[in-house]
Amino acid sequence: MAIAVSSFGEYEGKRVDQFRLKSDTGVEVDIIGFGVAVRDWRVPVKGAPRSVVLGFEDFPAYPAHSPHFGAVAGRVANRIAGSSFVIDGKTYSVPANEGPNSLHGGPEGLGRQVWDGEADSAANSVRFRFFSPDGAAGYPGNVDFSATYSLTGNHLRLEFAATTDRKTPISLVQHQYFNLSGAQTVLDHSYRFAASAFTENGEDLLPTGVIRPVDATKWDFRTARALRDASGQPVAFDGNLVLDNGRDLGEPVAVVTGDDGALTLKLRTDRPGLQFYNGVYTDMPVPGLGGRTYKHFSGFCLEDQAFPDAVHRPYFPNVIYSPDRPYSHWCEFEIA
Repeated sequence: MAIAVSSFGEYEGKRVDQFRLKSDTGVEVDIIGFGVAVRDWRVPVKGAPRSVVLGFEDFPAYPAHSPHFGAVAGRVANRIAGSSFVIDGKTYSVPANEGPNSLHGGPEGLGRQVWDGEADSAANSVRFRFFSPDGAAGYPGNVDFSATYSLTGNHLRLEFAATTDRKTPISLVQHQYFNLSGAQTVLDHSYRFAASAFTENGEDLLPTGVIRPVDATKWDFRTARALRDASGQPVAFDGNLVLDNGRDLGEPVAVVTGDDGALTLKLRTDRPGLQFYNGVYTDMPVPGLGGRTYKHFSGFCLEDQAFPDAVHRPYFPNVIYSPDRPYSHWCEFEIA
């Protein structure tokens, strides 16, 4: 099936292309080169297409307002305490953009760069590439990044890779914001995660270093449930679940069903962690897809990842990569 390619806008003198993937089950996914953002993702429900992600109709809203809607975040996604880290005795400083800390690679991270895309109609996939030079945003090493998106039926597979010529931290996430029903909030979706522990956060949303069992905490999603407390009030989530060790990678780590029961999302991944965020801070001043208004709890994110602030926690999964240790990472969404 031919992949339609069109110009979606321009950013800092570079053309931003949009690639439209279609499958034989009627799924359509639009991906733009700016941050490799999934701009829209439509799944048939009773013969009519339903958008299942948050995004914008026009390009200018992305650099002006997007909280990483659909984008790839990095070089190091999530948070780095104090916006610095040490490798082999040398301290590297990176830009702070959340108080004293660095979030999602800083204010000009990978999610705000224009990637080059190449369509492969035979594989129904698009491969995006971006070169980040040594010293970019304070990070060491020349790094070649790639992100390949492949659509088969109701499955969208993402494959990330990176090679570097020096030791450097790398941790990418896909930052889709999902809403499976089109309701104003996602609080009444049903959520189930294959996670028996989580990394405890302090007030600054940085890990304290303690890994805690989910038992008797709000983070226990081993049995499916919604995002409200006993009195029906919303419960906020923005933290990292520790996915079960030794799990079958063919089994989903997350299963989410929309509140109308029409669609269920399943996520599979090789990552050790899953940042679950339910849009508690979302408050868009401009309209989204189809003119929708995005306010608190309008979407949820399932960011499969290494653990936050791993550069300062040697007992967390290692995020330092090198010429003899290239980066690779895959995840796959099924929505049907």
